[in-house]
Amino acid sequence: MSSAAAETLSVVVEREIAFPPEKIWRALTQPHLIEAWLMKNDFQPLLGHSFNLSADWGVLDCQVLAIEPNRTLSYTWNGLGLESVVTWTLTPTSTGTQLRMEQVGFRPDQQMAYRGAIAGWPRFFSSLEQVVARAD
Repeated sequence: MSSAAAETLSVVVEREIAFPPEKIWRALTQPHLIEAWLMKNDFQPLLGHSFNLSADWGVLDCQVLAIEPNRTLSYTWNGLGLESVVTWTLTPTSTGTQLRMEQVGFRPDQQMAYRGAIAGWPRFFSSLEQVVARAD
């Protein structure tokens, strides 16, 4: 492991959600559902697909790095000087799904982005849970 990688910070949010992985997967991969909990996008669940996430504060350039339906999804999350990777992991449990999100790649000088992610992801998770609960 290079020293540069060792110096970066990551944000992890984990939560058990009382729905099966298939249902959460739809919220992670269907553009209209992603927009409902995260932001506007032109996502497609295809390996190598480049897409944007856009909010009033700016646009993120993203690319699908790994995709295994109902299990794992990973994409770059680049913008505003940040070059990071977001990885979702879905693990079935007896009562639903253990959903884990890890965002890696915050440099030590990117405290604002890092703190923003620490504050933002739990809110995104709450919105995601509401979208999953509503989705058919």
